[in-house]
Amino acid sequence: MTERVGQIDEVCRRLETMYVFPDVAGQLAKLLRARVADGAYDGLDDEELAAVVTEDLQSVNGDKHLRLRYHLEPVHDGGDGSFDIEAYRAEAELSGYGIARVERLPGNVGYLDTRWLPFSEVSGPAISAAMSLLAPTDALVIDVRQNDGGQSATSALISSYLFDEAKHLNDVYFREGDRTQQFWTSQYVPGRKFGGTKPVWALIGPDTFSGGEDLSYSLQQSKRAKTVGEPTRGGANPRRQYKIATHLDVTVSHARAINPVSGGNWEGCGVQPDIAVPAAEAFTTAYQLALEQVLTLGDSGARRPVADEARLALSEF
Repeated sequence: MTERVGQIDEVCRRLETMYVFPDVAGQLAKLLRARVADGAYDGLDDEELAAVVTEDLQSVNGDKHLRLRYHLEPVHDGGDGSFDIEAYRAEAELSGYGIARVERLPGNVGYLDTRWLPFSEVSGPAISAAMSLLAPTDALVIDVRQNDGGQSATSALISSYLFDEAKHLNDVYFREGDRTQQFWTSQYVPGRKFGGTKPVWALIGPDTFSGGEDLSYSLQQSKRAKTVGEPTRGGANPRRQYKIATHLDVTVSHARAINPVSGGNWEGCGVQPDIAVPAAEAFTTAYQLALEQVLTLGDSGARRPVADEARLALSEF
């Protein structure tokens, strides 16, 4: 029992010192301590405790980034929110740096399926290679339906290939230091840009979260892409993780996103689709729209085989 009290006290300490909404942090700490006093966590193993405390953490304001997590392997001891960069790099490499698929589809339509947005210092070369491959396509479909997180800087890097000039995409306010960091596209990037005029569609759904929402929301609000699919999960508060026990860590939202266009973000409500269809049909819908756009570009000279591909692909819908 004493061990559990100490663990919950450490969760409360991290909330009170780091959570981006101090008033909510106070409410949560009071709730967790009351739950300890009531014996709500007695007799639970680590995995069960993680599930119950997570439910309690999310009960006040629904912040899905607030979690007590159970890990099968021992948690890295990063009391200041740090982590093992080499382990992170290995994970990113084995996941294809978050890129599940990059392809030129029939009809010269580009397709990028990204599941994670690792730090740009790690994923940058892979993103540059993918975006350079897609640069000559006539339209682009970015699939974040299964993207559940990542970094705002990496979202900005991908977006940089889709604008011709510097564009203010997002701000992140940090409680620590009472500071705000702006995220802009870069005018100059490694490789070749897709550019700022050709059409882009972003596929979204209920499994899209955090970094995937950052990318789709920023492109939507800047009028650079149309979102297609279903509303996303709604997690706009960047988080850090802190070790609580050998197999437990707590993730605490230490910042919040502020979009320069909307003045808000997607927390709780999710990114809303411009074109609402079931998530499973989002690719087909966007690809069809892209092919129709390709056919407006002509069908003579070098464009003839592209137009033929587009017509054949459309005929298969």
